[in-house]
Amino acid sequence: MRFSKKTNAIGPSPTLAIDAKAKSLKAGGVDIISFGVGEPDFDTPQNIKEAAIKAIRDGFTKYTPVAGIEDLKSAIIDKLKKENGLDYEKNEIIVSCGAKHSLYNVAEALYDVGDEILLPSPYWVSYPDQIMLNSAVPVIIKTDEKNSFKITPELLKAHLSKKTKALILNSPSNPTGLAYDKKSLEAIAELAVKHDFYIVSDEIYEKLVYDGFEHISIASFGDEIKKRTIVINGLSKSFAMTGWRIGFAAGPKDIIEAMTNIQSQSTSNPASISQKAAVEAYRGPQDFIHTMNIEFDKRRLYMFERLNKMKGVSCIRPVGAFYAFPDVSYYFDKNFKGSRINSSMDLTSYLLEEAKVAVVPGSAFGDDRYIRLSYATSMTNIEKGLDRIEDALSKLQ
Repeated sequence: MRFSKKTNAIGPSPTLAIDAKAKSLKAGGVDIISFGVGEPDFDTPQNIKEAAIKAIRDGFTKYTPVAGIEDLKSAIIDKLKKENGLDYEKNEIIVSCGAKHSLYNVAEALYDVGDEILLPSPYWVSYPDQIMLNSAVPVIIKTDEKNSFKITPELLKAHLSKKTKALILNSPSNPTGLAYDKKSLEAIAELAVKHDFYIVSDEIYEKLVYDGFEHISIASFGDEIKKRTIVINGLSKSFAMTGWRIGFAAGPKDIIEAMTNIQSQSTSNPASISQKAAVEAYRGPQDFIHTMNIEFDKRRLYMFERLNKMKGVSCIRPVGAFYAFPDVSYYFDKNFKGSRINSSMDLTSYLLEEAKVAVVPGSAFGDDRYIRLSYATSMTNIEKGLDRIEDALSKLQ
């Protein structure tokens, strides 16, 4: 069978593939510790689950408007105004089946053949594939630790062209855990307005921040940048609702309308029950987030300190999300029982086989020198897993 060219150009999500392999080994009785998937280990708050149960009992189980129910749009609008200083109308909001779906709808609506989409590296694994699936070209902007993995105005200018259509901005970042401060965002916004390109602002980790860092949406810097920005957010990370599949986009009316038309022909509306749960998440008590963040912060600090104590490993201190992104290139060209480590994928395979620990190779995020570890797992698992990693690394000669 012959598949489309764009299908042949992409592969499965590396993070989900590694998680599936780890789960398969676990199911076979192997004691695997997984630092792979980006999913909170907390349960969805009870009040949110009760709202979903009530929706089922009330018979709220039919189709809804494609772009989401009115109550949820209102809750999102109120959230954006209160927390982000952003004013939107209901026709500037679309609710989709998770933030990943929202991002894909943007790609479908905005990217075209030959368009160049600026993508800072390291990047979330699905960004380049979503760009290529829509016949556009990902233009990778390499960042480094010296600038805390952030693009500078100079870097951005060097990658602009007449074909530049948009910049994907993920803050706080998956995989690095780093985030953009107000000054950095203002500089990017100024260039976006001057050169007239869109910002796709992925803010899914906005509530998971530490060390007093304050998340700011780039769309809040005035009307000119707001009309060039599509804000992406959702409930998966902040409310431990990954499986509920609710995300949203907020942006210019014409783009949201196009996204709605696309969604009407692909998935139609998000699950009605999940939408009712999402209303409760935004309208109900918010103390769960604070409680979860306190625990994530403890794990973050422990993982950061342990990684930097390992021989040959260095890791920048993350200020957001729930990932550590250590440089492990010291171990490239080393051997174990005749097998040479040449890449982050080799090291990832070695750690899974020898240490029984699942991590994600940095190559999946655009930088082969690193691996990604998620601390969205128990402290017991983190301690045990890092002990195993340290022991396995010590065996490489």
